[in-house]
Amino acid sequence: MDIKKYFQEKTSLINEQLDCLLPKPDLKPQILHQAMRYSVFAGGKRLRPVLFLATLEALDYRETDLLPFACALELIHTYSLIHDDLPAMDNDDFRRGLLTCHKKFGEAQAILAGDALLTYSFNLMLAVREKGAAPERLLQAIDEVASRAGLKGMIIGQVTDIESENKDISLEELKFIHRNKTGALICAAVRSAAILSGADEKTLEKLTGYAENLGIAFQITDDILDVIGDEKKLGKPVGSDAKKRKATYPSLLGLEKSRALAEEAVNRALWFLEDMTSSADPLREIGKTVLHREA
Repeated sequence: MDIKKYFQEKTSLINEQLDCLLPKPDLKPQILHQAMRYSVFAGGKRLRPVLFLATLEALDYRETDLLPFACALELIHTYSLIHDDLPAMDNDDFRRGLLTCHKKFGEAQAILAGDALLTYSFNLMLAVREKGAAPERLLQAIDEVASRAGLKGMIIGQVTDIESENKDISLEELKFIHRNKTGALICAAVRSAAILSGADEKTLEKLTGYAENLGIAFQITDDILDVIGDEKKLGKPVGSDAKKRKATYPSLLGLEKSRALAEEAVNRALWFLEDMTSSADPLREIGKTVLHREA
């Protein structure tokens, strides 16, 4: 299959929904809604909502019924980036080739835009009730996202990442950081889709294994790109991790071992999909493309 075309089609679908669902930029208070839209439409890959839709497709569930839920995942991801870029955290001036939200709108508005995106995401997840989503599955899926985006995932990963700056940490500690900071929301995207589609425990376990390993591979390639990536394609300066003395896979293992570890993670991810039908091909292709990403 043509995974590039697949991504374009799904991204277009997601962007159309996001444009409809987000408050219009001329709605008061304009600065808040403009800041929200600025960050959401700043050129993201839409990996998490695409993974959500691809998982539904793998399980033969109607994706259009759950598009607001997919969009909610992107809002959570965007909020995390806005807050990551703040001076108190990573202190970045650029993301995806554009000024970061706080550089464009000020720190206070960036914080509030992130807060608004996070809280609004739960409105969107709940909105799929009207599309016929089973209430018990919906509650379980929302709990899944809340846990992995919060105290059992992304937030504890971010806290540990900040605490580890300028320190020598072990490979296991690094894996803990990124399994939570990066991998948790990727896993939530796949698992919440599987839960909503009514997947049995065995299928859910396989998809979880796929998502966990995909998250590992994604983070390793992210670390590699910060060393050897093209700044124009990345939309931000390379070498920022080294300047901040952040622990990364290349800093601990070197580039070649990091590449081998990423390839191993992708192969493990694909192994979990071995028994699934051709409907899971988009998930398989997404896994393969992680190794060759340039941004």
